[in-house]
Amino acid sequence: MADAAFEHVFHPSDFSEASDIAFDHALKIALAAKRDLTIVHVTSDPSSVEGQHFPSVRDTLTRWKVIPPGGSTKHIVKTGLRVKKVKLSGNDPVRAIKQRLNKKPANLIVLANRGQDNRPRWMNKTVSEPIARDTQTMTLFLPHGVRGFVNHQNGDVSLRRVLMPVDHTPNPQHSILTSLELVTILDCHNVIFNLVHVGARTHLPNPKLPSGDRWSWRLLVRDGDAVSDILDVANNMVADLIVLTTQGHNGFLDALRGSTTERVVRAAHCPVLAVPASEYLFP
Repeated sequence: MADAAFEHVFHPSDFSEASDIAFDHALKIALAAKRDLTIVHVTSDPSSVEGQHFPSVRDTLTRWKVIPPGGSTKHIVKTGLRVKKVKLSGNDPVRAIKQRLNKKPANLIVLANRGQDNRPRWMNKTVSEPIARDTQTMTLFLPHGVRGFVNHQNGDVSLRRVLMPVDHTPNPQHSILTSLELVTILDCHNVIFNLVHVGARTHLPNPKLPSGDRWSWRLLVRDGDAVSDILDVANNMVADLIVLTTQGHNGFLDALRGSTTERVVRAAHCPVLAVPASEYLFP
């Protein structure tokens, strides 16, 4: 299985603890895929930000025992990982990041979703959600207070229980294949994919479910409110990841007006991967 979905991982950071958790996930995925990682910080005064302010790839890989203590850039290059740290100038993080992604598109955005608060950090929902919505790029959200499936200390991955709501529209097939790609590159085993359909059993979708020795499939049918049922199942099964299929420009986070995706993102107690359906992807 190819790793085309993770050729370029893009991580916006405001240097907060929440962003550090998202950084762990971005680094782990890019490292596993042996691909590119771009770390971006937006500031009105780029001269005030030095390289040491960015999360340290070298220190993290050393702590994870990927490279030896005192390892050099050469050791990082040998892993296949290519890292770029970028300072963007501006007072509007959303605009600056969108302009960057327009010039150099990414396959996956990994970011913290802190919710709305009054703390002096810009990576809250008013920034993270518009970035995902407006760029129509697959996005991994790390909700506030969630540690995620990558262990900060040793880099180990704990990804066994995946919840994926499915329906006829949008078509979940691309999300299914992308999720399998993710667990494959992360070398996860005994993964249980729980496909949840909220609605009548007579209207069940029939996606193709590839077989494999690393994963299995379960189907759950619920008949109630989509968001409440998704969150209820996720909490009961202690999901490690929720995968949502989104509908591109017209439906992706629905301009923050109450779509299923953004309501789940804001209330989930685990990471949420929002995957645009293939028919809505840009060519």
